[in-house]
Amino acid sequence: MPPNLPDVVLWSIPAFVLLTVLEMVSYRLHPDEEAAGYETKDAATSIGMGLGSIVFDFLWKIPALALFTAVYELTPARVPVLWWTIPLMLLAQDFLYYWSHRGHHVIRILWACHVVHHSSRKFNLTTALRQPWTSLTVWPFFLPMAACGVHPAAIFFCYSANLVYQFWVHTERIGTLPGPIEYVFNTPSHHRVHHASQGGYLDRNFGGILILWDRMFGSFVAETDRPVFGLTKNIDTYNPLKVATHEYVAIARDLRAARNWRERAGRVFRGPGWQPAPPPAPQAATTPGPAPERAA
Repeated sequence: MPPNLPDVVLWSIPAFVLLTVLEMVSYRLHPDEEAAGYETKDAATSIGMGLGSIVFDFLWKIPALALFTAVYELTPARVPVLWWTIPLMLLAQDFLYYWSHRGHHVIRILWACHVVHHSSRKFNLTTALRQPWTSLTVWPFFLPMAACGVHPAAIFFCYSANLVYQFWVHTERIGTLPGPIEYVFNTPSHHRVHHASQGGYLDRNFGGILILWDRMFGSFVAETDRPVFGLTKNIDTYNPLKVATHEYVAIARDLRAARNWRERAGRVFRGPGWQPAPPPAPQAATTPGPAPERAA
């Protein structure tokens, strides 16, 4: 029998709404000229992307559930869902989430999914809702949990719990927290770095709940300079469909212009900023000079 686990995202929606309203009010009562703050169209786009992701995630979970179930049934291992195993499952899921998140930053076809979440130049609680509509690429990273005997329902529960945790780190209204918390957990300070577009901040702080993975695997950077949010090449649109698909369109355009299969593979599987080596410049034709005079 599948474990009876709550839908933590659904149960958290009232808290999402309340916290977002409180953050909006805080900006109205105590403006911060340096903070990115709120902009109506941007917030509406983020909320629209979040609502769309609920629908699309339901669809993508169907093949993911089939895959998890197949692997789960093939393995003899079974991890019971108990009060002491759930924290271990959350720890394992957070570790795999780190690698999924990191992979979605350094492989362009995966970045095409995740770039949606980074497309806002604002950083507030509605930014947490700006989720992709093509999240099928996320789920294969959690197959090791099914292979170890974790029930698919528990995998989905842990993933949802991780997402709910990350909601509160999308804010500029919280500075740095006490040292031990900043050292162990993902916090608003760490996640502001992750969403920044400055060179020294790019592709850093991938942790979901814990920042320890970044410290262990060399991807941690502390917040020093004030972040500039958004992409290195921002998209000037609030159209949810364009936000959801713009990088896939860019990949298709690059594939059509590619000169060979090596370049096509690079356009899909190398990093988002990868460029092929320019073709060798043609050598200028040389004309023979006059023959040297012979000595008398």
